[in-house]
Amino acid sequence: MTRKKKKTTGGSLRGFALLLIVTAIALFVYQHQEGKAWINLPIGELKETAANSLSGSMEPQAPSNQLEIPVSTRKRNEIRLERTAFTLSYNNDYKTPNWVAWELTRDETKGTESRKSKFEPDPNLPEPRVEHSDYTNSGYDRGHMAPAADMKWSEKAMEESFYMSNICPQNRKLNRDDWGDLEEKCREWAKKYGRVYIACGPIYDKASPKRIGKHQVAVPDRFFKVVLIYNRKNPIAMGFLFENKAHHQNLKNYMVKVDQVEEETGLDFFSKLPDDVENRIESIVPEGIAF
Repeated sequence: MTRKKKKTTGGSLRGFALLLIVTAIALFVYQHQEGKAWINLPIGELKETAANSLSGSMEPQAPSNQLEIPVSTRKRNEIRLERTAFTLSYNNDYKTPNWVAWELTRDETKGTESRKSKFEPDPNLPEPRVEHSDYTNSGYDRGHMAPAADMKWSEKAMEESFYMSNICPQNRKLNRDDWGDLEEKCREWAKKYGRVYIACGPIYDKASPKRIGKHQVAVPDRFFKVVLIYNRKNPIAMGFLFENKAHHQNLKNYMVKVDQVEEETGLDFFSKLPDDVENRIESIVPEGIAF
């Protein structure tokens, strides 16, 4: 009787293990068909996704983390820096970022951290470093790429947004009007949809751009911004191009296909999306966006 009982228990355990294996395979196939790569997900997110699938709960989930990070398709001078709230690619020749990218959530729009009043050299860059004084009397604003108003949820994030590595010489009216209006619109979208993925930066059309300050900071000809609202049923990708000049007009006038921004910048945006989704949403200018 003892042997028989052990044999029965062993068989039950093997059956249970087999069930777990089959379930895991089924879940993997299901997620793969959905265009998701579980191997890229953090353990906590993997467990949550599996639990949702088993329970039948299918709330919209991003297919992988760091959707906002672009992939460079051109060789460029680059120092990659990971910050509390954003990632940036810094060009030590131009003394400005190649791009800055971040995810903005609904909760992050509710912070109370006050805006800093002083711009600082980035301590993680090699010397000589760009300083606050490089912009003084230049005629250009110290234009944030990742905006300070997106960092109110963290003292450290706010401080890092004022490092000069996150700053570009920007036309004053552009910075304070239309560029700022789009920043505010992104916060509205984050509140409405729960999160948005954003990347932005300068564009240099001239081989030898204008320079300012002791450290010869290059002045961009244009700026780009791309925004992804990832909703499983209706994802939206928006591209924007701004000349570094004084303008005041409806933001719709700056909208372009994300594909066009990719051509202008040599960057591949939202590449972690399923290819069919990425190709579809980046090839159109979305309609019905309220500004």
